[in-house]
Amino acid sequence: MLPTDGVMSFPGQTWEKVLSKVKKAVVFMDDRCSESLHWNGGAALLFEAGARNIKQFSSFEACGQNEPKAVFVVSTVLKGRTADIIKDIISLSHFQYCVVFTTVPHSIHLLANNVTTDLEGNPVFEQFEEKLCEWMGDMNYTAEVMHAPVVFAPLTQQLHLLPAFSELFPLLEVDLEAINEKRPEKKRFGSLMDVDMHSLPPELQIQIKSLASALNALFEFISTREESFSVGPMSRLIAGELASHPQAKNRRKSAPNKASIVFIDRTLDLTGAVGHHGDNLVEKILSVLPQLPGHVTDVQVDMLELTHLKQTTDTKGILAPGCLVQNQSATARLLWETMLVAKQKEAVMEVRRQLVEAASKENLPIKMSLGRVTAEQLCSYVQLFRDSWGALESHSGVLQLGLAAAQALRHPALPRWDACLAFERLLLQALGDSDLAEVLKQLLPLIKSSESGTGSDSSELSVDDLLVLLVYVYSMAKEACPGGADEEKHVEKVENNLIGALTLRLTRQTSLSPLLQEITDVCVRVLRSAGLQMEGLPLLDVGRVISCLEVWC
Repeated sequence: MLPTDGVMSFPGQTWEKVLSKVKKAVVFMDDRCSESLHWNGGAALLFEAGARNIKQFSSFEACGQNEPKAVFVVSTVLKGRTADIIKDIISLSHFQYCVVFTTVPHSIHLLANNVTTDLEGNPVFEQFEEKLCEWMGDMNYTAEVMHAPVVFAPLTQQLHLLPAFSELFPLLEVDLEAINEKRPEKKRFGSLMDVDMHSLPPELQIQIKSLASALNALFEFISTREESFSVGPMSRLIAGELASHPQAKNRRKSAPNKASIVFIDRTLDLTGAVGHHGDNLVEKILSVLPQLPGHVTDVQVDMLELTHLKQTTDTKGILAPGCLVQNQSATARLLWETMLVAKQKEAVMEVRRQLVEAASKENLPIKMSLGRVTAEQLCSYVQLFRDSWGALESHSGVLQLGLAAAQALRHPALPRWDACLAFERLLLQALGDSDLAEVLKQLLPLIKSSESGTGSDSSELSVDDLLVLLVYVYSMAKEACPGGADEEKHVEKVENNLIGALTLRLTRQTSLSPLLQEITDVCVRVLRSAGLQMEGLPLLDVGRVISCLEVWC
């Protein structure tokens, strides 16, 4: 098998071990593993293998008396909250046979249990098997615990993501301060590049080691010895962990193939992450449409256009959403890959072409139109299918992608996207001609542009947009405007004005976005830990909150 073919087939191969155990079983799966399954064939894969049902990994789930077999698929260490949930589910059910799959290998379970020496066999897994039998109520019942690296999500044959590690964030300077606080003064690290693996918190060590183990499993499958390159302190630790992996040493001696792998700390290029310069349809779909619950790589597509229902409060949420993953249709997969790599104009035209072809195949009365493709035009093509169940079922993949494109193109946040792009260009030009303080002054009118501060008008930037612009400016200014002591005082004065303006905007918000909810929740927890009173949180001095956040983050 060629390495390229192996990389394409590996994500699906990791699920084979799970599929071999799900016959006549109820499957309980956490969000991270569900997302991987979502991109590897979805629930149909488990049902085709004989699974009776699929349920959320939650203490509030259980099975009936006629369901004696359970399979658990989790992305965490088998202790703490994970073990408690498994115990709760088993205690409320009548299982006689339990199988537990974890994406965390046994060697890392040893680390999590403070075992530093290598032991023969899998003693941690064996002990957990005994616990499973104990929870089932009979030590003669059957229990199995094993490792399966089901963490890969293949968006295309060339692009694989690992959503299980979406919260693995590069180290920052504040992390260095937190690490040094726990070390003797003479042994403190001078920079993040000096930090070693053993000085990190145990939870972070487990994440890094699990990622290295998953990558090692991939290289083993394709019989490849890797040459690692890293940019940034976190990347250096991950590359070092992969290089020192016990199984990797043996693999490199005999592997016939060779490949390079590059690790990059994303925080080294925040302007690329927060900028609006991308001319890509999928980027805008992922940015404006709501995420699927529990997912980080897919969105909800409103399917109401495929019915005769009207958009009212009564019809909201009654239909299961569509999504971007299309595993059943080769045509839809090719359309998805085109949308992912092509420029927006080309991608939208390809969506229209596929919808027209699908309608023509089903002899639907389609009206051809030339010129610019609009959201209304795409929706009109999609609506042709709603009276033909057979046609709708045959082309459901293309229809979902067509609706995703249409809903993104007409989304009210899209004009703000273009506005942000224009402001980014102006700010970038200003950074070349002025100091940071003068550039920040240009943001003040944007923050004060609305009396209501709701961000509901399409021409008005929301608080989220303003925060993104601030990240963009500061990321660019770090390189463009080094400045001195006098400039720092000038910048601080302008920053105080920005804080005041943002505070006013926040106090006038009628509702908070998910980002602002997360930030204010962090503020509440940080201020409570600092012993501050929480009454009237919206009126708190934002500068005080920010200073607490800097310490906490």
